Amino acid sequence: MYEYQYVKLALGGIFTSKPNSNYKEIIAAKAKEGWRFVQIFAPATSGYGSASYFELIFEKKID
Repeated sequence: MYEYQYVKLALGGIFTSKPNSNYKEIIAAKAKEGWRFVQIFAPATSGYGSASYFELIFEKKID
């Protein structure tokens, strides 16, 4: 069985789609805690044609 953790990354303003946080650092930090990166999820686009956030999905086996 696995447990899951979700980390929400806000994206910049209307004119940029860059995340406000460094996702590579977050993935590396979670890996050190024993979490495995599974997927990055982008929700449906907003009225401006781009997502307003992403979610990083991590899993860890429950012993």
